[in-house]
Amino acid sequence: MGEIISNYKFSDYIIPLIIAFILFYGHIKKVNIIDSFIKGAIDNLKTAVQIFPSILLLMVSIGMFSASGGIDLITKLLSPVTTFLGFPKECIPLAIIRPLSGSGAMSMFDAILSDNSPDSYAGRVASVLMGSTETTFYTLSIYYAACKVKPTKRIILYCLFADLVGFIMSSLVVGIIYH
Repeated sequence: MGEIISNYKFSDYIIPLIIAFILFYGHIKKVNIIDSFIKGAIDNLKTAVQIFPSILLLMVSIGMFSASGGIDLITKLLSPVTTFLGFPKECIPLAIIRPLSGSGAMSMFDAILSDNSPDSYAGRVASVLMGSTETTFYTLSIYYAACKVKPTKRIILYCLFADLVGFIMSSLVVGIIYH
């Protein structure tokens, strides 16, 4: 029996320990844990239903944009400028999709790493870009749909400017560190 237990690492016990702590703490504070759990689940389901239309609209729009060749067209148009600035052309589709969709950006990122080495300039820029930017429109649509507030144009512009800084800095930092 001791041999079986010794094969586990401490990290294997973290989740069961957290659950046990929550149950113990709830018992000490005399909280009805089952009712609290059910109430939280109901509240989260209501939130999921409220934000679903925004998510659906975003996903369909991204699919239509990709299928129509819009990404390829924008990549061709931006390629001379980004090449001049030192931003790899392989990363342009990632920079276009990243503010819109995390899963779409992840598939673009995977394609970049498959076509180029992860240690290549494009692979490194893509890696830094994925870690330093946000799925802006997805995040805004989720947060504002949950709060039932319309985002202002200023907020969207600030978020897109932050993404642009992330794109530029990902290329700049990789260029400084690795070249």
